[in-house]
Amino acid sequence: MNLVRSATVAGVTTLTLDSPANRNALSSALMRELLDGLTAALTAVEVRAVVLSHTGSVFCSGVDLKETAAAGAGDKVPAEMMADVLAAIWEFPKPVVARVGGSARAGGLGLIAAADIAVCTREATFAFSEVRLGVIPAVISATVLPRLSARAAAELYLTGDVFDGDRAAAAGLVTAAVPADELDDAVARYCAALVKGGPLALAGTKQLLRRTPAGSVRADLADLAARSAGYFKSEEGREGVAAYREKRPASWIPQ
Repeated sequence: MNLVRSATVAGVTTLTLDSPANRNALSSALMRELLDGLTAALTAVEVRAVVLSHTGSVFCSGVDLKETAAAGAGDKVPAEMMADVLAAIWEFPKPVVARVGGSARAGGLGLIAAADIAVCTREATFAFSEVRLGVIPAVISATVLPRLSARAAAELYLTGDVFDGDRAAAAGLVTAAVPADELDDAVARYCAALVKGGPLALAGTKQLLRRTPAGSVRADLADLAARSAGYFKSEEGREGVAAYREKRPASWIPQ
C-alpha cells in the first residue's frame, strides 16, 4: 500500500500523504516514499513545481509516536529521519507549495514551513504540541523559525496552544488562509503562476531567498550584480527577454 501518491498534470507534481489511519503521521515508511517522490519530481524535466497535499481531515500529525515508542536504544527514531525530509524540501530547486486542508501538529508544521508557499483553510488548526509531550520542537526549528516572528515563535512554541489558519497566516507560518471551498483554486493559481517562471531562474531565486549576505553592502551588491548578469546572459534569460519583447509565451511554459 502506497503511503504517498504521486500525480503530474501540466508540469505540476502533487505528492499526497495518504495514511489517514494514523493521521498522516511521519513514519519511516511514509518519509521514505516522500523522499522517493521528491527525487522523481526533481529528475523529471517536465515537472516545474511540486504540491504537498493530503487525504483525510489531517494534513500531518507529526512524527509517528507509535513507531517512536517501539524504537530500541540503538534504533533511529522518526524525528531523526525527518531532518532528511525537511532538508530535501527546503533545498528543493523547484518551487514547493503546501496545500493544507486540515489540521497539522508538531512535525507537520515543519513540512509546511519548508515549502516555499503554503495555503491553508481558515478552519485548519495548528499547534506546536511538543512541550506538552515533554519534548522540544528541535528539528522543525530549522524551517519554522525563519518563517515566524520572534514573538509569535515564543508564544506558540512555549504554550503549545492550538491556533487557526488566520493566525497561521498572520504569524508567517503559511502564505494565505482561505475558505475551504477556495483552497484548490488558490493552490491552482499559485501553480499557474509558478510554471511561468524559467526553471533555472526559479532555482536561482530560491537560492537568493536563502542566501547569507556578504560582509559589506558593496561586496553584497557585487555578488548580486554578478548573479544578475549571469542570468541575463544565459540562454534561458535571453529567451525570456525575447519572448517578452515579442509578446509571446516563453518556450518553457507548459502548453
